[in-house]
Amino acid sequence: MFEVFRKYISDKANLTPEELEMILAASIPKKLKKKQYLLKQGEVSRYNTFITKGCLRQYRTGNDGAEHIMRFAIENWWISDRESLTTGLPSKSYIDCLEDSELLLWPRETFNELKTKIPELHAFEERTLARSFNATQNRIHIAISYTPEEKYLNFVQSFPTVFNRVPLYMIASYLGISRETLNRIRKHFAHK
Repeated sequence: MFEVFRKYISDKANLTPEELEMILAASIPKKLKKKQYLLKQGEVSRYNTFITKGCLRQYRTGNDGAEHIMRFAIENWWISDRESLTTGLPSKSYIDCLEDSELLLWPRETFNELKTKIPELHAFEERTLARSFNATQNRIHIAISYTPEEKYLNFVQSFPTVFNRVPLYMIASYLGISRETLNRIRKHFAHK
């Protein structure tokens, strides 16, 4: 677990060996089985979570009980309910495992202390949050302006490793289209 994170952070941030060890020492390793929850709606998100192995999804449920998938996350990605994490309010989302997963968790307060002691970690988080914000803006644009076919092609091209790991009905939910529409689109592109 630690080696995956060590390689990831070493590629992204200019940390001293002592700073890296301080970050790793503050982490909490956690293993979750497929279908186990990292976070349930109504709980407060308390951890910055890094995925060293596995695939997770974050979703909300509509008034009709339907799941609306907001994001997927795989190895070398971070996941948490940022709104709940930063405000301390109960989460509106669920985060569960689509595969057996291995995670590193940092309690919010601990992570904040580390950022104070390690300015490069703070800068790294700022860069990561900026990329996340840009990705969210792009996702909103795609959701409101692309055709179902364009949404599908964009997802396949942007996230090929995710596409091959999650069930099609979840991809349909993420794209905001019905399973029938997704099946029709896939058949159309298979014949081309």
